[in-house]
Amino acid sequence: MGLFDIFKKKPGTDAPSAPEPVGAHYWVGAPCAPVNGKLIEMTQVPDPVFSNEMLGKGCAIWPDGDVVYAPVSGAVTVTMGHAVGITSDDGIEALVHVGIDTVNLGGKGFTSYVSQGEKVTAGQPVLKMDRSVIASAGYRDCVVLAISNSAEFEAIELAAESGTTVEAGAPVIKLTRAQARPTIG
Repeated sequence: MGLFDIFKKKPGTDAPSAPEPVGAHYWVGAPCAPVNGKLIEMTQVPDPVFSNEMLGKGCAIWPDGDVVYAPVSGAVTVTMGHAVGITSDDGIEALVHVGIDTVNLGGKGFTSYVSQGEKVTAGQPVLKMDRSVIASAGYRDCVVLAISNSAEFEAIELAAESGTTVEAGAPVIKLTRAQARPTIG
């Protein structure tokens, strides 16, 4: 059982029509920004679950807009209002989590454009957030991109400097797979 298995829901109704995708500059080992905004290191996220990297290493973005895009191409493994999990074609388990404590909204203020099991491409809209609903509930709208299978990578680094403004679809993380070590025998 993988991390995303605990969140799986039964396939539901068709998703509402989504905005146009953004041009994504995704390549193997380089997940893209899921939103436009200010890039920060994972350790700067104002939530200890993320800042202590309990759900994986990665980054976060203080968003400028309300549409969230797929950071990788692959299969949607989780949809739960405020979060989307995607397992990429190259084995990256990317979790996009919108907001701090927004799970308490029970899906209010979020529109999903994808369903579990659906194939997506990097830059494709996956959900929309209503930032005013998040703010009026007293929550913050920080968008986290966590690599939940971080242990499979030798290095996970920012592809842009923390504090810079990034556009959705731009590479924000560089992943280096752990090399198989030769056995001596």
